[in-house]
Formats: sequence, structure tokens, C-alpha cells
Amino acid sequence: MKHPAYRMEGVDTPIIPTIAAFVRNNPGTISLGQGVVNYGPPPQAIAALPSLMGDGSLHKYLGVSGHPGFIEAIHNKLAQENHIKLGTDAMVMVTAGSNMAFLNSVLAVADPGDEFILPMPFYFNQEMAIRMCGCIPVPVPTHSDWSLDVAAMAAAITPRTRAILTVSPNNPTGAVYSEASLRAVNALCAQHGLYHFSDEAYEYFTYEGAKHFSPASIPGAMKHTLSFYSMSKNYGMASWRVGYVIFPANLFDAMNKVQDTNLICAPMPSQLLALEALKLGRNWVEPKVKALSEVRQTVYKTLEDLGDLVQFPQTQGAFYVLMKLPGLAQGIQAIEFNRVMTEKFKVASIPGFAFGLTNTQEANYQRLSYGALEAASVAEGVQRYVAAVKDWYGA
Repeated sequence: MKHPAYRMEGVDTPIIPTIAAFVRNNPGTISLGQGVVNYGPPPQAIAALPSLMGDGSLHKYLGVSGHPGFIEAIHNKLAQENHIKLGTDAMVMVTAGSNMAFLNSVLAVADPGDEFILPMPFYFNQEMAIRMCGCIPVPVPTHSDWSLDVAAMAAAITPRTRAILTVSPNNPTGAVYSEASLRAVNALCAQHGLYHFSDEAYEYFTYEGAKHFSPASIPGAMKHTLSFYSMSKNYGMASWRVGYVIFPANLFDAMNKVQDTNLICAPMPSQLLALEALKLGRNWVEPKVKALSEVRQTVYKTLEDLGDLVQFPQTQGAFYVLMKLPGLAQGIQAIEFNRVMTEKFKVASIPGFAFGLTNTQEANYQRLSYGALEAASVAEGVQRYVAAVKDWYGA
């Protein structure tokens, strides 16, 4: 009988379209769900595109790794901001978003049955990609403040382990992993002959003096570290689909095969826009992050009204709050909480089970994103969320 691939049966249905359907079916709902920013790409970068696309050679298939000018700009950005100076040990590849870079990399380094260690809670698209490739995600616990438990990672290593993942600043928790813990993970990978997959999509979004650290800046680390970056968050380019990965040079043949089969090359208009955005640099992004930091404080202040109903550490990165609510009664489907929130209170969040926090009878975790909307809409949305939680739990 005809059926989908068996490996897809172990992949969860994407949660974002599910919540988006709730929002569409309930007009007026404020969505605190999807992790995007409330601004678009630099207007001056968009304005430059028509003239840049006048070169007829750009309309043909171009280099697998990326537009030379964009690659050069990435090299400069990495050297100045991440303290990563690419020599002969590592290379850059531009992809249609950081998620594609991640999937390309899993296909390039792993065989079916190989294992990837993920700190819990994990970013669901990465867990899905690992399963789609026939590999096995191995979740490991983090500390109560969502910081890394390196000892737990070490204990999870087996002969089938291929890589350890870190996402910092973190989705869904907002945790910014310390330089010391990221160095420890990278050293653990070097010791055991593993790859360190370092997702740094939220690198600019840090608050209260927290500092982002790139593990590939450690001397010798580029030989076993793959670093993932995105233009979606920093420069408001989510739908343009531009990301890039820094990977060990000896993986080029495998990465080249995957890229040429899946994509050939990232869309040229998107690469040119990304190049113009990088010319403006981090200085263009910093006022946006400062504004988000003020929204963040409003969110935390409003959530205080929930009192003992909610627990969450006030993390210093990204634009998320992952909170622990009391567990759901036996027999209640986890998604029911989110459906009722949208129907009755016109507010949406992302349930924690999507990030691997599946014991909903013990705790009902929910992720709020405060990046996607203007400050006033976020404030109204969080007020609705507080009312919805109080109503559900009879407070």
C-alpha cells in the first residue's frame, strides 16, 4: 500500500501553522506566538535592489557557496563581531535561511541512526530535521535557569553520537549561555571527536550586559564547529530566507553535494539585500534591540500579576519568555489550552510540548514572543494572556 515515508511518522506536525490556524479562525487575536521581529529590512537596502539587479549575469545559476560580495561581507562581519577569522580550516555557505543550513549540515555529517544531543527544551525545527534525516535526537536536561548542564551532555554521549547542539541566545528560553559553558561543550566535542553545532541566529538580542559568545572563535575549534547565522531576526528578513553556515573545510564536498541538490544557490535578490544590510551593520540593529529591551520589561511586569501561578527565570536573550504553569488535568489535550485562549481571550502563545516539554500533567509550559508586534500590541496581548491563564486555572 502507498504511504508516506516511515521516517516522517516520527516527526511532529509543525506547531506554528497549527497556532496560526487558531489565529485566523478568531479575528482580532493578538499572536504572541511566532518568533519574528516587528520591523523589516533597512529601507535603503530595499531601495538599492532594482539597480543592483540590472546585471544580467545575476539571473543565471551562480556559485553554490554564495555571492562573492556577500561572502566577503560575511568574512568581515565574522572577524569584527564574532572574532572568527576564517583561514584554511573553515568555509562559508549561504543558504535559504538558517533552517536550511542546519538541514544541509545534518545530511552532510550524519548517517541514519546517528545521534544528536540537544539541550532541553529544544528548537523544534532542529529536532524535526534530525528525525527527517533518519537520525536520533537525544534531549538532555538543563538547569532550572535554563543554563547548560555540560555534565548531562557528557553522560549522554554514546558511540553513535555525531554532534552536540547549542542555541545561544536560546529559542525558546531566551537563555544566553555563558562563555565558560560553551567552551566546555566545544572542548567536550573535540575530546570525543564530535561536531559542535552552534546556532547563533539571535546573536544581537542580548540584554542587561549579557554577552554573546561564538565557540568557533576558540583556537582550533573551527575544525569541528559548525556555526549557524540568520538574517531573519537581526535585519527583519524572515521571508527573504537568507542564512549562512560556517563549517569545517573538509566537509565541503558533502556540503556542496547537498546544496547543489537542494538549492543550487540561494536566491540572488535576497543575497543582494542581505549584502546591503550588512553594510549598515550592527549599528542599524542596536536601536531595535534597545526598544525590545523596554518591551521585555513591560512583559515581565505584567506577568507579575499571575503571582504563584507562573514560574520563569528572567533570561537575558532573544525575545521569548518560557513560563511554567500548573499541569493540565488528566484527559485534557495540551493544545486545548491554546485553543481556548484564542477563542475566548483572543491571544495566542506556543505550547511547551512543541519544544519537548511533553509532560503536560506535571507542568503546562508556554512560550511568549514579544518581538513580533509593536509595543502597545504586546502589552495588550500579555494582559489578555494573564486574563486567560487566570480564567483557565480559576484564579
